[in-house]
Amino acid sequence: MASYTTTSSSQSPRPPRPNLAFRELRGQRSPGEFAAAVRRAAREIGERVSCDARYVGRVEAGEIRCPNYAYERVFLHMFPGRSLTDLGFAPRSSVRGRGARATDEALPSRTTSPTYAPHETDGAHEPYETQDAQHACGTHNTYGMQDTYVTQGTYEYHDQNHEESDVQRRAFMTGGTATVAAASLGPLGLAFGGPAVAADRPVHRVGEAEAGALEEAVRQIRVLDDRHGADGLYRRAAAPLRAAYALLDAGATRRATAERLHSGAGELAISVGWLAHDSGRFGDARSHYAEALATARVAGDPALEAHAFCNTSFLARDAGRPREAVRAAQAAQRGARPLGSARLLSLLAMREAGGWAGLADRTGCEQALARAHALFDRGPCDADPEWMSFYGPAELAGLEAQCWSTLGDWPRAAHHARRAARLQDPHFTRNIALYTAELADDLARAGHPDEAATAGLRVLDLLDLVQSSRVQTMLAGTARVLLPHRRATGVSDFLERHGALARTA
Repeated sequence: MASYTTTSSSQSPRPPRPNLAFRELRGQRSPGEFAAAVRRAAREIGERVSCDARYVGRVEAGEIRCPNYAYERVFLHMFPGRSLTDLGFAPRSSVRGRGARATDEALPSRTTSPTYAPHETDGAHEPYETQDAQHACGTHNTYGMQDTYVTQGTYEYHDQNHEESDVQRRAFMTGGTATVAAASLGPLGLAFGGPAVAADRPVHRVGEAEAGALEEAVRQIRVLDDRHGADGLYRRAAAPLRAAYALLDAGATRRATAERLHSGAGELAISVGWLAHDSGRFGDARSHYAEALATARVAGDPALEAHAFCNTSFLARDAGRPREAVRAAQAAQRGARPLGSARLLSLLAMREAGGWAGLADRTGCEQALARAHALFDRGPCDADPEWMSFYGPAELAGLEAQCWSTLGDWPRAAHHARRAARLQDPHFTRNIALYTAELADDLARAGHPDEAATAGLRVLDLLDLVQSSRVQTMLAGTARVLLPHRRATGVSDFLERHGALARTA
């Protein structure tokens, strides 16, 4: 076996320089208050960024030399008339793409193994089923923003691999969804080839850089799923999850870092569980959520525990275990009350409502819905978890539509589904497809086949961008309901296109 040299991330030849200009712009606001202002500004221009106090701290510490394109738009909106350099960031050309390669080539080689060069672990080309379009990174590259090396035994992680960023851009412009996914998820810096490979790697204490890379992997998966659905991403995300728990086993030098690792690993398990859940792999999803719950209990992390119970409740509802859905949602609410987030409690009440609907308990459902709306109306706050950025008015309406649909109140369900599709940010194609598919099904069952067909055709138009078993299953149900109405306006067109899609699949 080749000998390996482990290099600490603290020995980087390019120590970050604090971003004093950005710190000055923050003024008297705390990092958390400033992060909340960033999220509000993002909503104003139709962007969605998962900004928290930790991100603000990393910018001010100089760890993020240049923000991704979404953050750039938000910052320039917040500070009109200023450029990125005015905000203390390095020019994009100096940290990404061809302009920076000469700099990279001049750096001392840090590859720790002759077998594994940067981004060339043997897990990078595993035969996965489909690789999703969730890496639409040409316009929203949410992850090319660290300038940090993370060395984990036999591999090197460098977020700013400029050659790879060019590959991603070319893949987005010329390739299909699978190509883009492969280009983006492979070099997360957390991709081991498999358990056997991970076991052979020398163990060392991990630090802030590894914790940051793990948190970034979670953000990446969430944003890509929001845009394109889960089907192709799930198997690709398994390697980062294995690596995350390998980092936990290696241990951290500081307690704060260990807490970040536990939280990051748990959140990653939930994210991967959701990918399994949304792509119809309920058994895998249950396992991942249980793993996250165990991690939360070990770490004594009530926020992570509430998140794990939240997703467990949603899964139980979809898997036909409504009583478990109610109990898991109630457990999540007990754990979440001390956290101080009304929006989180609103979502958990909505999860409980879904369980009551599955039990055909209309009264219990209506009470939970009323509680969810009252809590939602209190508005966002700094205590809202980063992962909840998806929970806005559109999601609230979409989840309520699902409750009424389960109770068989199709007109009411259609009303809320139509509202959800109308309110959804156009950037998030997957959710638009989901809400419109819900609308099509509700209209079909409510006796409006022509309107249902129109909505169904809109969903079919989106399926080039979205790979979601959930959406496809809903469309299949709608097609079955519409079969007796094939002579209605538009229905035959919908059935023909849906049938062709099913044959192709």
